[in-house]
Amino acid sequence: MSVKGIRAQLATDPDVGAGNVLATLVARGIGLDEPRLTFDTDVDGFPAWEPLTIRQIDQRVRARAAALHGLGIGMRDPVAVCAPTAADTALTFLALTYLGAIPALINPFLNIELMAEYIRRLDAVGLITDTARARELEPHDPGIPFLADVTGLGGGDPAAAPEPYRYFATDPVAITHSSGTTGLPKAVVHSHASLFAAIRYRLTLPRPQGVDRMLSAMPAPHAAGLIVVNLGLSNGGQVLMLSRQTGPGVLQAIERWRPHSVIGFSATWPDLVKADLARHDLSSVALWWNTGDCAHEAHIRRLIACGSRESVTSQGRVRTPGSVFVDGIGSSEMGHSHFFIQHSADSNRYGRCIGRPHGFAETVVLGPDGAELPPGEVGELGTKSPTLSLGYWNDSARTYRTRIRGYFLTGDLVYRDAEGYFYHLDRKADSVDLGGGAHLYTAASEERILAACPDVLDCTVVAVRDGERVVTDVLLQLEAAADPAQDRTEQVRAALDEAVAATLRQVLAVDDDNIPLTPTGKVRKFVLRQRHLEVTAP
Repeated sequence: MSVKGIRAQLATDPDVGAGNVLATLVARGIGLDEPRLTFDTDVDGFPAWEPLTIRQIDQRVRARAAALHGLGIGMRDPVAVCAPTAADTALTFLALTYLGAIPALINPFLNIELMAEYIRRLDAVGLITDTARARELEPHDPGIPFLADVTGLGGGDPAAAPEPYRYFATDPVAITHSSGTTGLPKAVVHSHASLFAAIRYRLTLPRPQGVDRMLSAMPAPHAAGLIVVNLGLSNGGQVLMLSRQTGPGVLQAIERWRPHSVIGFSATWPDLVKADLARHDLSSVALWWNTGDCAHEAHIRRLIACGSRESVTSQGRVRTPGSVFVDGIGSSEMGHSHFFIQHSADSNRYGRCIGRPHGFAETVVLGPDGAELPPGEVGELGTKSPTLSLGYWNDSARTYRTRIRGYFLTGDLVYRDAEGYFYHLDRKADSVDLGGGAHLYTAASEERILAACPDVLDCTVVAVRDGERVVTDVLLQLEAAADPAQDRTEQVRAALDEAVAATLRQVLAVDDDNIPLTPTGKVRKFVLRQRHLEVTAP
């Protein structure tokens, strides 16, 4: 069957969802010997960097499902999973959903004390992780039994696996967690239908250039990582999943595996451009695909100058220098980026423009009372979509607080223009009301500083209240050749709005280690604010 035919079958079958893509392909005998997933580590006797076919994936998933079934895990059982590799994460997710259980996937780089508290609140039937992590967690009492070493589940007998669970649209299919920028991550519940809705939509569209060979720099336990797994199975292409998402590691993987597209979070791109990109062979990349927070223009422009893509000319299809960057904004709760905008060398709509909404999303700008705001006015982003999560696991109060008039409140401050393009200014929790109608938006300020300071690779704006006044500290991460002793205060001040510039206290060049990050690479501005409150104003 052709790739187009496979995509059409999956898109039009209402019973297909995030819990049974693999089982559906196997039951129909579709593309069983075609390569789909590649991992950067050995797994279940299969070597790293060699692609697994649908048939091989199915055998490994059945083996794990048999082992899990032997432990007594079945339908509707929530199971905490913290795996050390992308391979163990993806295959265990597929095995648990095969049984109709609810995998609660945890980023292995989460702080151990936060991890233990997060697990306690899940109230799961047990924990599956590696033995070393189980020992590390034990003194912190996660409150549930350690069931099995995740790296040994592949020893089960595939023939002993029960029949795959029959899913319904609203069945919970996974629990993933938010980034935890303000403390304990939130447990987000996804359904069989919601976690597949954006994939179904994409399968009805022409397949974009580059997605036939995609490198995923997404954390595998994240909602976006699970979407990548099922997109790889559904889309007729190959996906490489990385266990770590560091800039040097991603660049090495691009040169080794030669992907046509790379998908990552906004934190991925500054980590890449810290390197001298001219020293790396990125010619295979036609598409960079961003989700989570929107990306900065300064990073996008460096990336689209690399790579190459097919273009149609009077001489036919030719490979031309330069690539495309697809930006947007999403979250675990949104289930998928709800916006998109394409950037290439000849595009110029930046300024934290996140584009227009996808066809599956209805998006509005809402005021404090839930009323819809007109173009040009700043408010909170509200969105309706079949991709939205079911809510927060064991936290109905938070679930209902983030819903109004059927919209999910994302916590992002945005505005839209008269053409229907949306612009992101900040997270609501990070912005500061300066009074008199003026506001300090940290993310928008960072965008302006990066545009004005070419030797700055990344920056973080920290705004705190010092008594009755607001003071702002700007932390700069510099190019390797830049002079850290140079005073950039006036350059930074000139880049900011007048009201924001008036709050500027100090501009500091810092090392990467001075910026506290979540496991997904987001800056923990809450931690920075607490740290900078202790600084005495000069």
